[in-house]
Amino acid sequence: MKKYINLLFVFLIIPFMGIAQEGDDQTASDTIKKEKLERPAFESSFIVDNPTNVVNAKNAMEIQMEHRFGIMETWDDLGGIWGAANIRLGATYGVHERVTLGIGTQKYRRYSDVNAKVAILRQTRSRKMPVSLTYYGNFAYNGQQQSASNPYITHHQDRYSYFHQLILAKRFSPELSMQIAPSFSHYNAVYPGMQNDRIAVAIGGRYKISPNTAILVDYSQPLTQFDLDNEEVKKLSSNHPGLSLGFEFGTSGHAFQLFVSNYWGILPQENYVWNKNDFFGGDILLGFNITRIYNF
Repeated sequence: MKKYINLLFVFLIIPFMGIAQEGDDQTASDTIKKEKLERPAFESSFIVDNPTNVVNAKNAMEIQMEHRFGIMETWDDLGGIWGAANIRLGATYGVHERVTLGIGTQKYRRYSDVNAKVAILRQTRSRKMPVSLTYYGNFAYNGQQQSASNPYITHHQDRYSYFHQLILAKRFSPELSMQIAPSFSHYNAVYPGMQNDRIAVAIGGRYKISPNTAILVDYSQPLTQFDLDNEEVKKLSSNHPGLSLGFEFGTSGHAFQLFVSNYWGILPQENYVWNKNDFFGGDILLGFNITRIYNF
C-alpha cells in the first residue's frame, strides 16, 4: 500500500512542480519576449475514450455529453441502438489558464466524479517547447445500490476509484496531432482474484481532412495483466485493449465525435479495469461525444 501512496503523491506533485519551474524560468527572463503558444493539438477535451491535453481558457465552461450504445450483435436491437446504453453528463470550468476543474455523473453504476486537468508544459510556435505535457486525474464514487451483482462493496470506502494520467501531446502540423498517455487506475475494492490497480498506456491521433472534419484514432493498452485462469475474473474483466475509430466535426464553440469502439464504459478507470469487450472479436459498439464551450 505504501508504494501506491508514493506513486499517487508523485502523480499529484509533478504538475505543480512543472508550473513552478516554468514560473521561475519566466521570472529569470522578464526581458525576453513571451513565447506564443501553439494552437491546441485537439478540438475537444477528450479523444473518444481518453482525455486530451486541451484545458479550458480561464473562465470558460465546457458542457460534455458522452453516449455509448449497446454491442452490435444482431439487427433485432438495430445494431445496438435499442440495446443497453451508457451515458455521462459533465461540466468543466477553467479556473486558471493552466487549470481546469470538472464534475460529472454516469448512468452505469451511478458514478459521480470530480476531475482536474493541469497544463504542465505547453507547446510553443517557435518550437522552443516542442510538446505539451498535461496531467489529468479524477476521483469517482460508485452510487449503485447494494445487490448480489456487486458483493465486493461492503464498506463506504469500497465505492471509491481513482485515475491518474500524464498526457504528452504534439501538434505536428495543422492537420496532424498525436498524443501518448500512460495512466494508473485504482479501485478500493474489486472482486476476489482481481488486482486493485492497473497501469496502461494510450495512443491517440487526429488527422484533419477538411477545415471542420477530422479522423480520430484512440488505442488503449493495459500493461498490468490480470490472471484470466481464474474463471471468476474472466467473467468480469479481460486484458483486451481498447480501440476506437471515428470522425470529429468541429466549430469554434463545439465538437461532435461519432465513432465505433469496444469500450462501453465512459470513465477511464471503468474501461481499463472492467472492460470485457474484444474489438477484433466483434464486440463493437457505436458512440458519440458532444462538447460545447461557453466563454464568460
